[in-house]
Amino acid sequence: MQLRKTIDNVLAKALVILMSIMVLNVLWQVASRFLLGSPSSFTDELARYLMIWVGILGAAYVSGRNMHVAIDVLPNRLSGGAQKKLMLLVRLLIILFCLVALVIGGSRLVYITYVLGQNSPALQVPLAVVYSVIPISGILIIYYKISDILKKA
Repeated sequence: MQLRKTIDNVLAKALVILMSIMVLNVLWQVASRFLLGSPSSFTDELARYLMIWVGILGAAYVSGRNMHVAIDVLPNRLSGGAQKKLMLLVRLLIILFCLVALVIGGSRLVYITYVLGQNSPALQVPLAVVYSVIPISGILIIYYKISDILKKA
């Protein structure tokens, strides 16, 4: 459980830092456009990539805290044993989805963009770096769900 708390703290701090950078970036974009009359060329792209990172890492964070949106009509109608079995099935399906879509699919996307040498137009950052958040988030969600299964067992 100590590892989970450490991951939660690091992820929360990373999200705060990313969000702070994004706010400062957008403020600079507005200031440069309206006060200086010359919009900054990189701010739009940086805001887009920071939003991707905040959204995907934020999904991993709320998944780990079990604060994600859920429809709980069926689990609330089931008895204790059936409810536990349903929650196990849901967690296993989440693990399967994250493994296939986020970890495997995201890793393939990162690999392809790395091999092709694709860079972002304004920042000239390798797109593999931008897309690397996808498999990272998938691994985090899988870790959280396995931890939840072991905690409930």
